[in-house]
Amino acid sequence: MDTELGDFLRSRRGGLRPEELGLASYGSRRVPGLRREELAQLAGVSVTYYTRLEQGQSQNVSDNVLDAIARALRLTDDEIDHLRDLAKPTRRKRANPARAEAVRPSTAQLIGAMEGVAVVAMDRRSDVLAWNALGHQLLAPHFAADSPGSAAQRPNLTRMLFLDQATRDLYVNWEDEARRSVASLRLVAGRHPDDRHLAELIGELCMKSRFFATLWSRHPVLNCTFGVKYFAHPQVGRLELRFEVVQMPDNSAHRMLMYAAEPGTPAEAALRLLGRGPVDEPSESIPGVVERSHRER
Repeated sequence: MDTELGDFLRSRRGGLRPEELGLASYGSRRVPGLRREELAQLAGVSVTYYTRLEQGQSQNVSDNVLDAIARALRLTDDEIDHLRDLAKPTRRKRANPARAEAVRPSTAQLIGAMEGVAVVAMDRRSDVLAWNALGHQLLAPHFAADSPGSAAQRPNLTRMLFLDQATRDLYVNWEDEARRSVASLRLVAGRHPDDRHLAELIGELCMKSRFFATLWSRHPVLNCTFGVKYFAHPQVGRLELRFEVVQMPDNSAHRMLMYAAEPGTPAEAALRLLGRGPVDEPSESIPGVVERSHRER
């Protein structure tokens, strides 16, 4: 993914202005942002070396050089991790595309036993591997409840977000949700460049969703692991839920996405209602609000 490294560095150079960094701007600029020589000056490396790095021709770049480039580009912690994944292939965990993804039976049993909390188990590609009844009713009641059990039929949360109208309608602020999803997928793609199924998913979404393709080209990077989301559910109306993403304590890269409501709120009553099964008459839980999210450090 040397091209990915170059794309990432160019995208971050393009977002900075010389005057913001105390550099004198000179000459006409064909493209916005810092020139390569300006970035190299800030990072304390030669223009030739930085150019080779951006073109994917420099092997075994040192941590010190990456740190200097990260500081010059003012990268976030998530972006620094992504830079290292792209620049240092030995950090990457090779994927085995032939291995079928499945949750452990004990994990599936635990998820099924959880009440009052909507739970979804996912692999690194956001394929749904298991969900409890409430997770199914909250996120995808229009899918068969047993669909996660079949590799050919299981839903993918990212694909649903961009290509499934019912899922788009589920989020009060769909565009923010879409941006976070793409930024998270970028992190995963950097860590697993050999995952053929992941590459196929990205290619499909680029072809079928212009908005996804636009977001993907900007190379956003963000690890969103907890926060608050606002839903416009077709059966119980609007509700505010807190979410947490928990990494499974093994090398599977599986995650559990959990949604819960504040005790004593209309959203808690709505979740209890959903937990009983499909609701015949839609209702309004809370008024529409602007969605927000937080990142865990």
